[in-house]
Amino acid sequence: MCFATFAHSQDSTAVADNDSIEVSLLTCQPHNEVYSLYGHTAIRYHNMKTGEDLAFNYGIFSFKKPYFVLRFMFGKTDYELGVIPFEAFKHEYERFGSMVTEQVLNLTTQEKQKLWDALRENALPWNKIYRYNFFYNNCTTKARDIIVACIDGKVMYEEHPEYAPSFREMIHSCTASHPWAALGNDLCLGVKADLPTTIGDQQFLPVNTMQDFALAQIYVNGTYRPLVEKTRTVVPPGIQVTEREFILSPTECAVALLLVSLVILMFEYKRKKTFLWWDIVLMLADGLAGIVVLALFFSEHPTTSTNLQIFLFNPIPIIYIYSVCKGKKTYWNISLAMLICFFIGDIWQDYAEGTEILALCLLTRCWSNKFIGKK
Repeated sequence: MCFATFAHSQDSTAVADNDSIEVSLLTCQPHNEVYSLYGHTAIRYHNMKTGEDLAFNYGIFSFKKPYFVLRFMFGKTDYELGVIPFEAFKHEYERFGSMVTEQVLNLTTQEKQKLWDALRENALPWNKIYRYNFFYNNCTTKARDIIVACIDGKVMYEEHPEYAPSFREMIHSCTASHPWAALGNDLCLGVKADLPTTIGDQQFLPVNTMQDFALAQIYVNGTYRPLVEKTRTVVPPGIQVTEREFILSPTECAVALLLVSLVILMFEYKRKKTFLWWDIVLMLADGLAGIVVLALFFSEHPTTSTNLQIFLFNPIPIIYIYSVCKGKKTYWNISLAMLICFFIGDIWQDYAEGTEILALCLLTRCWSNKFIGKK
């Protein structure tokens, strides 16, 4: 209904009326849902003469679509542009208790009209769907790009060469209170996520785009004007209900597993026998995790390839379970070599929390199977 209203509206946005129009960047504070931990961005179009007040949201998706998780892993997720009344958008974030900051853009009459036309064109059914990428083509970068493309000049951001965090570091800043979410991210990301980023890269996070817009200037024919005319809070911060996460952190769970492995190793040393069942449990868990890490090498996400954690998590243990059950020790030589490569790779890649401790668990199995008696 909202789409029909603005798509078929009469020429209420004629150039002569654009002085009564405000176009704004909306930056939304995170809330409790995992997908919201990084914040959100939308564009507000407010025609005070006609009463049109719309929020353009590039973050529409559905978990109900077939194979959503698999498509997301392989970088084949489609998001779309949704258009709803601003009051409905505002009410949603009031319900979440998330603050929404509005930056009114300092655009000319012609730029406002151009942006309005571009947004309407983007919202058409055959244009609204786009291929989502978490770092390079998300709800924030789409909003930034369409705004910048409609400005008749060059947007100049204030340089901050001393600030060049990696994608992983920026994600960690958002998941500091959610260690298990951080663990999931870090298991998927590879070496490329640890490289320094540019200003454009950093703007995948809504808060970074908001801060850069606040200081940006529009350069046209030797003159400058600020990109943001004024800033206001349209939804004040409210009370957020947070769900209690698992009581132990990933590191604590990894330490507990290591202690179990050491206790088992002590029993094995005394009895001069290795426990086959414990080998199978660890090999099966390692191999299943390895299938996921290996699959991400073939993802369209550019930062999931070259993941050196593949030396720890890979499908090889599953392949060798039968061989280990038969008492052959070939796998343990392969495992030892891969674990050495894994620890060396720690020089270049910031591994997921607790993975080095998990590697020590596997080292205990290598030692046990090479130097202790029969199973």
